[in-house]
Amino acid sequence: MAFLNEIIYLDNSATTRPCARSVEAVTRSLTENWGNPSSLHRLGMEAELDVTAVREAIAKRLHCTPAEIYFTACGTESNNTALLGAAHKNRKRGKRIVSTAVEHPSVLETLKRLEAEGFEVVLLPPEKNGVVSVDALNAAITPDTILVSMMLVNNENGAIQPVADARKRIKQVGAPALLHCDAVQAFGKLPFTAEKLGADLISASGHKIHGPKGIGFLYVKKGVVLPPLLTGGGQERNMRSGTESTPLIMGLGGALADLPDLATQLTKMTELRDYAVRRLQGTGVVEINSAPESLPYILNISVPGYRSETLLHFLESRNIFVSSGSACAKGEGSYVLKACGFDRRRIDSALRISFCRDNTAEEIDRLAEALVAATQKLRKA
Repeated sequence: MAFLNEIIYLDNSATTRPCARSVEAVTRSLTENWGNPSSLHRLGMEAELDVTAVREAIAKRLHCTPAEIYFTACGTESNNTALLGAAHKNRKRGKRIVSTAVEHPSVLETLKRLEAEGFEVVLLPPEKNGVVSVDALNAAITPDTILVSMMLVNNENGAIQPVADARKRIKQVGAPALLHCDAVQAFGKLPFTAEKLGADLISASGHKIHGPKGIGFLYVKKGVVLPPLLTGGGQERNMRSGTESTPLIMGLGGALADLPDLATQLTKMTELRDYAVRRLQGTGVVEINSAPESLPYILNISVPGYRSETLLHFLESRNIFVSSGSACAKGEGSYVLKACGFDRRRIDSALRISFCRDNTAEEIDRLAEALVAATQKLRKA
């Protein structure tokens, strides 16, 4: 697969290329330290020490205790565990659940399930910039609210939601609500701690930060006890039964160890994103859908008059890889952009450009040139 050395990969919100330290950690676990971490003999204990080290590394980043970190298979499992567990735990205290219309499908589909069970689900629409207003949030969170779920960073446009304000409102009205935050697109990119965020539950995933697929985690604040989604042998302190995937956990640990300083990297990514905005707008064919205050790792654009899928495949033919929206939307029109009030013309031609620390200004130049070429060629076709 020599072509991988020649591609321009700008779909990092879908997944990232595993870093060398992650791959090495997975390989070592598979070939050298492959014991079951639940076994009581030396091989098992050595595997358990590895798992514990990664749990501690996550806890250090969130400024929490290792006992508050539970490993899962992915962000989707973390979201499902948090939402179903929190709703069922609090169902005797009320039925009201507040979330947003731009959450990841793993949240929205789970909320549909809860709604079918009799819960009242309120989905707040965002403003044009993709952010739910604090006034709307305050109005929605009432004393009988039992659960609030807000993503920290939107996976399609990078909008940063006011999660900490939700905690303030919950406290202000005395609601029994647990606060869940889907931080899959934020963890390892945007500096935050569990305490400053104010969330009781935080979901994250390894393959968004140059780790392997198949591993995620859920932060559960001390004192919060949720009914488990998976039952069985009692692994993960009865929260998530099933033999721990030590190789993938180790891969996540390798990715964590390879992360640059987040504040410094955020500055660099802002410079790259701002360059991309100037360069793409300068083509005369691109319109920007992401607000300037969004997380700079994600830039949503449109090339009006040309369908997203057609543009995506034209770029692919030039070894430039982007997305036509969320990788979980299976090519459907963006419900996120629709909720933000964009017209069909912008939605049908939307592309998501998502960066990582390896991307360069030269790659942005090639993207801009390719989009211009696409409009010229496709106009003639």
